[in-house]
Amino acid sequence: MPTQEATLYEIKDGAAWITLNRPENRNALSSVLVLEMYEHLVAANEDPNVRCIVLTGTGPAFCAGADLKSPPGASIEGRKSVPYPTVLTQIMDSDKPVIAAVNGAAFAGGLGLVGAADIVVAVDDVQFSFSEVRIGVIPAVISVVCIPKLGTHHAMKLFITGERFTGTQAVEMGFAHRAVPKNQLNEAVQEEIDMINLGGPNAVVECKKLVRSVPTLSREEAFELTAEWSGRMFRSDEGAEGMAAFREKRKASWISSD
Repeated sequence: MPTQEATLYEIKDGAAWITLNRPENRNALSSVLVLEMYEHLVAANEDPNVRCIVLTGTGPAFCAGADLKSPPGASIEGRKSVPYPTVLTQIMDSDKPVIAAVNGAAFAGGLGLVGAADIVVAVDDVQFSFSEVRIGVIPAVISVVCIPKLGTHHAMKLFITGERFTGTQAVEMGFAHRAVPKNQLNEAVQEEIDMINLGGPNAVVECKKLVRSVPTLSREEAFELTAEWSGRMFRSDEGAEGMAAFREKRKASWISSD
């Protein structure tokens, strides 16, 4: 086992920060890094004090894709490896919103983390590329989480050419939400964290489920499900507290008084 941690884990202001920490190989997705990322995601989801999760990287890159010397899923001495799709599924199915803070270049498999995240804030001139085609392979696994954001129009061109695009262009294509100068990245991410913290904890969880669920249903199924869902939320203790706070012109109980 390497002495340097492949990932770092820290909780700040109700957010669990998971930082890819192998700048010497541009935070490539090794079996150890993927396993540690999965373990941190599980820990964050199980921690009642965590409201959201942030994924970012150290050094000049966010994530350069698979580590070809020790790819995700490869055996790890004394530990059970985790396939990369399991990590992407954990991000998408996480009760807590996941923010990708794209601090640097994101290529190939690294773009799966961007595609799976709920909110994406990127440095404006960061370089993205679905570069797999340039070495004779395809972005197969990550297509599952990237095509829904890009749409087939953009995905087709980016997948078959491998051309690079910036954080600003990613926003224009719907692949990211915000693009900011590098020295403003942490501030922009904190703004997203602060906005999440204003919402009811359970309501935030249910909103994420809502967005993931409704597109998979027929119109009739969606109206039936959401009518029941809405009623349940209005009848909940959290809903009652939120409406009381609104009427009384005070902060809801879940909002910090700091």
